[in-house]
Order: sequence, then structure tokens, then C-alpha cells
Amino acid sequence: MKKNQATYGGRLKSYLEWPVILAILLVVMTVIVIFIDSTAGIVVSAFTVIYLILIAIFLFVYKSRVMKDLVSFASEYGQVQKQMLDEFMIPYGLLDVDGKIIWMNQQMRILFEKGNRYHKSISNIIPEITVDKLPASHEPVRVEVEMNDRSYRVELKRIRIDDWQASSDLLSIPDEQSYLHAMYVFDNTELKKSLKANDEQRLVIGLIYIDNYDEVLDSIDDVRRSLLLALVDRKIDKFVSSHHGIMKKIDNDKYYVIMKQKYLYMLEANRFSLLEDVKTVNIGNDMKITLSIGIGANGISYIQTYEFAHAAIELALGRGGDQAVVKDNNTISYYGGKSQQMEKNTRVKARVKAQALREFISTRDDVIIMGHKVTDIDTLGAAIGIYRAAKVLGKRAYILIDENSASIRPYLNMFRQNKDYEEDMFINHRDADELVDEDTVLVVVDTNRPGNTEYPELLNKSKTIAVLDHHRQSSDIIANATLSYIEPYASSACEMVAEILQYFDDGVKLTGIEADCVYAGIIVDTNNFVAKTGVRTFEAAAYLRRCGADVTRVRKLMRNDMSSYKARAEVVRHAQLFMDCYAISTLPEQNLQCPTIVGAQAANELLNIMGVKASFVMVFYNSQIYISARSIDEVNVQLIMERLGGGGHLNIAGAQLKDISIEQSVEKLKETIKNMTEEGAI
Repeated sequence: MKKNQATYGGRLKSYLEWPVILAILLVVMTVIVIFIDSTAGIVVSAFTVIYLILIAIFLFVYKSRVMKDLVSFASEYGQVQKQMLDEFMIPYGLLDVDGKIIWMNQQMRILFEKGNRYHKSISNIIPEITVDKLPASHEPVRVEVEMNDRSYRVELKRIRIDDWQASSDLLSIPDEQSYLHAMYVFDNTELKKSLKANDEQRLVIGLIYIDNYDEVLDSIDDVRRSLLLALVDRKIDKFVSSHHGIMKKIDNDKYYVIMKQKYLYMLEANRFSLLEDVKTVNIGNDMKITLSIGIGANGISYIQTYEFAHAAIELALGRGGDQAVVKDNNTISYYGGKSQQMEKNTRVKARVKAQALREFISTRDDVIIMGHKVTDIDTLGAAIGIYRAAKVLGKRAYILIDENSASIRPYLNMFRQNKDYEEDMFINHRDADELVDEDTVLVVVDTNRPGNTEYPELLNKSKTIAVLDHHRQSSDIIANATLSYIEPYASSACEMVAEILQYFDDGVKLTGIEADCVYAGIIVDTNNFVAKTGVRTFEAAAYLRRCGADVTRVRKLMRNDMSSYKARAEVVRHAQLFMDCYAISTLPEQNLQCPTIVGAQAANELLNIMGVKASFVMVFYNSQIYISARSIDEVNVQLIMERLGGGGHLNIAGAQLKDISIEQSVEKLKETIKNMTEEGAI
């Protein structure tokens, strides 16, 4: 047999060897039969000879014909495969390890408008597919791209070529290059259009509340009240109708709204212009009308969508009103909230919350009071007020403070050096773990975000939690609170506690040093009664003065040392103006006892410069960046700080940034201000 002649192999060779084996067995059997019986042996021999002749004819006569047919079939089969792959209706191609195109089928050549000889990197055609986007394992990678006004989904899959290399000695390929990437391109344009159309047809549910209904009506005479309400109804109805929605008035100051989701996108694009439009209604009313809007979307059912809307309107009201909140399964978006919150003249809510808090404390054995991290005087003052309320009811009370800031150390020393107070009045988180049980009330003051509390783990260990705070609510709130009293209009947590104490058990009498702490908290948060001060702020201060608060004593406790004063001056000296109205500065790294307090004081100082609408001071402390933001009335710094993960008030806010340098934080703040200005958010 010639060496270059085609031969059988594999399973076909094994299959064709069986007739020869059977022939040998048949010959052996024939010989055995002849020895046993000659007549039978002759008959068997005749059949054996015939079988051997047929086998010989099959192996030697038809072998070439069979081989020819097999070779022809294999050749035609390979050509069919290649043609089918090339004419495959889905664009398909092969890339090397570096993302260069090796081969493309016909549909991919048409899609990319390239020929067979194009062997450049795929990133030249699809910039989204870079080398780092190629599959690093056998798991496929999906990339969404836009080309020629159409949407495509590109799937990349790694293909090993070890078997190809093993069958040939012609190439030696390193292990790190022994694979290719198969690329499939799917046109998702029509699918996305259908999904978008289906999404836009879904119904969203909205609730619209008039924030200051009673106050506005009280500001005009009886004759014009009905006209004012009719104008407001018309504004809301016209706004909803222009977006093809339905509005139903469910109360004097409440409206129920239904519309398609496609129009919700339009409302978000114009940032709910109704919020500003309704303020133009004026028939002699001294106070502008403001609205709160809550929208629920993308619920699994309409019941869940309504629950989203109800949660959104509660969040809008908790943040001070005059804004819209959109809530769906995954996100919460805020719009508006640019105006100052309207102070409520009625104290009914304070009285109701005071009575509820009294019931919770009176039915428990212990009270633990906790504020936010890096305790300030507003937190300490509010905690002292709740401490006194618990002691009036004869309960054991403790204030949780893990980190003693230098700004509150003088106040802490007043209590620690006074024999009238227990030695365990102030505890740390280890003591709190031992004290908390089912008969413990946990009161959280000056924060409503669980991550900002002094000891977040304690929230999960206590079954009865009361929250008293004056900051605007965000989506991250203490969800398991039994009592929640959040008033964004209040100047400070100390103001809220001072009001509560007046309705707590026929009024609570604070001692002199207790009144000093609560009074100091109001002074700091209002910047000496300059910022965010209302009638009730002065009434709370008057109550504290009657309890024995000494203004001179408080002022002495609040004085800074020389190094802090110089550091504050350095912050002001190095401040820069961004966009001609935003003062931005950083606190130089110095050995200060309370750098965050100095940063806040410097931010207040920067507002005294003409033309400055808002000020921002960055402080590096405890391996993170603290931002103090201040404004007078033109800019809502709370919205800016929320974009950076913080919060606060319209005029006073802050944020904390981790894993970032102070230079990067300045650039991030500038970018945030620029983007929000372009969006019209500020």
C-alpha cells in the first residue's frame, strides 16, 4: 500500500475490522467441525469459502469506491459548514486575543461595511469594546452599543484552541494565546422600542398636597378664600390635563393623580414646573402657596404603586415640602425644594409627640439617648433635655457618646464634675450593649439616618425607638422607629426638645447647666440667631432663659483657642470663587482639636463676603473628607450635599467623602455644582 494512499481510521477502521475477525473465527470453527464430522465439515467449509470470497470482494474491490465516497462526503460537508457559517443570518466573527478581527461572515461584513481583508482592532468599529472588555473566562460578555441609529447587543465568548493545536505539529502556541473570541451581534432595536412603548404605557399614581393650606387661608379674608382655592384647583387640573392625566380632589388640600409613565418623564425633564407655577397664584394672600408632590411608579401591582406614591408624599412632607419626590422599586428622585420651609405657628404636633414620648418612656425601665457621629453641641444639648425628661419620670437614663469631640468637652466636664449627676450618665457602645433589652427606650436625636448614628448596631437591638430630628429626610431613614418626630423647619434639635419639655409631664424644669447646653445648641445651629430662626426659636430660647440658661456662661464655653482662630482665618484667606458666586476653601492640615467645627465656622465667615451665594469648606479628619456647606437664601446647599451623599438644611448642610483626596473632593464638588446648574436643580 502506498504511503500517500488514503486509509480508514478512527471508528470506521474498527467497524471494518470486525468482518475479518469473524472470518478467522469461522475458519477455526470449520477446522474443528471437520475433525468432529467430515460430512458436516464439508458443508461448513463450503459456506466459509463463500463468506471469505465476499469479504475479499468487499475489502479489495469496493474499498476504493467507499474511500472515494467518504472523502467526497467530508469535503462537501466542510464546504457546506463553511457556506452555512458565512451565510448565517446573525452577524458572526472571530477575534484574536488582542481584539483584532480574524474573520467575519457576510452579515457582519454588511453591518460593519468592511471587506474580508479588514483585520484591525474591533474597537475601531465599536469603541465600547476594548481589550479589557474581552472575556477573561468562559463566561460570555455582553455589551450594549448604538450604531447607525440602531441598538445592538454584542456577545463575546472565549473559544479554546488547544485541541486544534494538539492535532497539528505545524504551530506552537503559548498557553496565554491559545484561544480566540467569538463575537455575535444581535439587533435589539425593535425589542427596545417595544419595551419602551410598554414602559411608557404603564400608569403612575401621584398625590399632591398643599403644604400651607391653613396658613394661606388665614392670610386672606373669607370672601376671597373660595376664589383662591378655585385658582389653585385650576392650576393643578390644567397641569395634569396637559399631560393627559386624571386629577381627583380627595380633600380640601389633597389631590389624587393618574397618568401614563411617558408623561412622568416629561414632568421630570421640566423638574415639575407646577411647583413654581402655583406660587404665582396671588389674590392678596401674604403667603405663597407651596405644594408637595409624591409619585409612585413601576410597582408590581397598582396597590404597590400607590404605596410608593404614599411613601413619596410622606418623604416630600418630611423634607419640608415645596418639592416633588418620585419613588419606584429601585430609586428615589427629588425635585424642587428650593424655598425655605414655612414655620408652623401651631404647637399641636409638638404636644402630641411629647405625650407619645412620655408614654413610651413611662412604660420602660431604661432610656438610652444617642446622637450622630462626631457629637456636636446641638446633639449633646438635645440629649441632655431628653435625659432630664426621663429622670423626671424616675427612669434610669444614659447618653451614648463614643468619641469626645473637643468642642463638647467643656460641657461634658460640667456634668462629670457635678456630684448631682451619676458617674454612668455618659456611656460607650460596650456599656450600651449590656444595658439594652426589651425594657429599654432608644431615643435618637439630631439625625434620622441610621448610618450616621453614633452606634448603628444598637438600632437593631432595641425594639422601641424614638427619633427627634430637624434635618430633611432622605431615602435612608431609621425604618423601625416607633415614634418619629422630624421637623425640617426647626432651627435645631435643641429647639425641638425645648418645645417637647414644655408639654412633658406638665413642664420640665431644667437645671442651669442643662439649660446652658440646650441653649448653646440653638446658638450654634442658628449662628447666633442669624440663620434659620423663627418665632418658635425665640420662644424656646425664652423658656431656656427661664430655666436658668446664662448667656455669658455659654459664650465663654464657646470661645476658640488661638490656633483654631488662626486656622479659620487661613481658610478664609485661601478661599476661591467658583462661577463667581460659590466660595470654596480647604482647611490646612494642622493639629487642631476639632477641625470640623473650625471648618463650619469658616464656612459661616465666607458668607459675609459680598457676592457669595454659598460657601463650602473641606476638612480632612479621621481618614475622610468633611464638607461644611452654608448659604443665606439664594442656594439650597442641602440639594448639593445630597448629590454627594450628605444632607442637612436649605442653608446649612454637610457631607462626608471616603477614599478621596482633598483636591479630588474640590473637583468633585465643582463638577456637581456645574451639573446641577446646567440641569436647573439649583
